[in-house]
Order: sequence, then structure tokens, then C-alpha cells
Amino acid sequence: MGRRRWAVAEGYIPEGSNGPAPTMTSHESVCILNTGSQDAQVEITVYFSDRDPAGPYRLTVPARRTRHVRFNDLKDPEPVPLGTEYASTIVSDVPVVVQHTRLDSRQAENALLSTIAYAED
Repeated sequence: MGRRRWAVAEGYIPEGSNGPAPTMTSHESVCILNTGSQDAQVEITVYFSDRDPAGPYRLTVPARRTRHVRFNDLKDPEPVPLGTEYASTIVSDVPVVVQHTRLDSRQAENALLSTIAYAED
């Protein structure tokens, strides 16, 4: 189930947060579902409007599992900057399903956005 190449055209990690960390820390996340029988080797690349891309960030999603990864936690090869617009691609060696989520907790009235990423193939 799924595809090997995904794109998320919208990305932005708010600089501020309101509420207890880490639960209420403003963040963007990619949720990856691997329903197959083989572990998925995944690469995330982050694109910016004013500089070269960052990445790839490499991770594994075990077979028949899901993994939720906060862009805030991506550190190697460099942290994803806060307060900066970006887009991302997610490439896997086996088919996966990708969902994108943002928690914006800059105000006490929080906002949660979630959408399925664009599947390329």
C-alpha cells in the first residue's frame, strides 16, 4: 500500500509555543505508514525559497508499523530552521503512505492541521 515518492509543498515550524513541552511544542511532523513486510528506508529532503536544500535525513520505518517524525527533531545533517517556510520530499525504497501534520501552539487556542502528502508515482 502506498507510493515511493511523496511531496509536501507547505512547511513552517512556528518559533513560539504555548503549553507544556514536549506535548504542546509547536511542530511539523511527517507520519509514515509501512503496511508491507519489508522495512522502509526513507530519505527526507527539505527545500527552501532562498537557499540550497537540507538533507537527506535518513530514517527507517519498520515493516507493518507507523512512525511519526517531528521536523523539529531532524538534526543530521542540520536542524530544520524555525520560523522559515519550506517544502519537503519523502522518498522510500518500498511503498509507504505519508501524512503531514502541524501543531501551531503560539496561542492558547491551538491549531492542528493535517493533510495527506502528494504521491508522485
